[in-house]
Amino acid sequence: MKAFIFPGQGSQKSGMGKHLFENSYAAKIRFKQANKILDFDISKIMFEGEDADLKKTHITQPAIFLHSVILAKELGYKFNPDMVAGHSLGEFSALVATNCLSFKDGLQIVVKRAQAMSKVCEKTESTMAAVLGLDDDKVDEVCSKIDGVVPANYNCPGQLVISGESDAIDIACEELTKAGARRAIRLKVHGAFHSHVMAPAQKELKMAIENATFKTPMCPIYQNTTAKAVSDPKKIKSNLIKQLTSPVRWTQTINQMVEDGAESFTEVGPGKILPSNYPIEGIE
Repeated sequence: MKAFIFPGQGSQKSGMGKHLFENSYAAKIRFKQANKILDFDISKIMFEGEDADLKKTHITQPAIFLHSVILAKELGYKFNPDMVAGHSLGEFSALVATNCLSFKDGLQIVVKRAQAMSKVCEKTESTMAAVLGLDDDKVDEVCSKIDGVVPANYNCPGQLVISGESDAIDIACEELTKAGARRAIRLKVHGAFHSHVMAPAQKELKMAIENATFKTPMCPIYQNTTAKAVSDPKKIKSNLIKQLTSPVRWTQTINQMVEDGAESFTEVGPGKILPSNYPIEGIE
């Protein structure tokens, strides 16, 4: 069985999508449609923007979404998944690629999501940190004893990201190092994604999701909040709303997909960055 997976923030790079725009009329139409929906020239930023521009959440999220979705559409018959998953933002790309969401609705939700998250980041001093070389259970245990810190991304065994208030993250990094982590270091992000800090953004995202039309996807999607296959549109919407304040269970997702029969993984996005203990083929 074939699994296609979609990346989230961190996969962006200058020049992303330019080859699609230059070599496909259909892709060019999609980019121009996106520019119109967004009311600014995001394609120019994607093709020519500096790294600093592409790291801004309100640019990063729609840019990665566009690259992944347009690339999936360009694959044509080669995009033939038996199952899909997306890491955080990538979940929205997966839903549009499998016809659960329209291109327009998907892009508008992603924009609302990015804007809402940016607002929270501006108001609250918070961040994330990568923890390497420590069992997930031990990280969970340490975080449970520190107010304001939670596990946010279970990326793969021995690689977990924590999220929360800045001061609490510093305390957690110190305690996790004492507990045996090879490294526990702050990430260069603007906020505590996938934590309680994002609750205000969740309210805005909920409105955007509830106002969009969701259909049954062409194959099951393994969602971040449950790490299980979902096809029912109502359940997909509910899980998406929870996603901002819930951890990304990527380790569990990949393991479940393998258990359910996945024999190959193909990453659809700007670059091959998704963590996994299983081989992943990258398509750009």
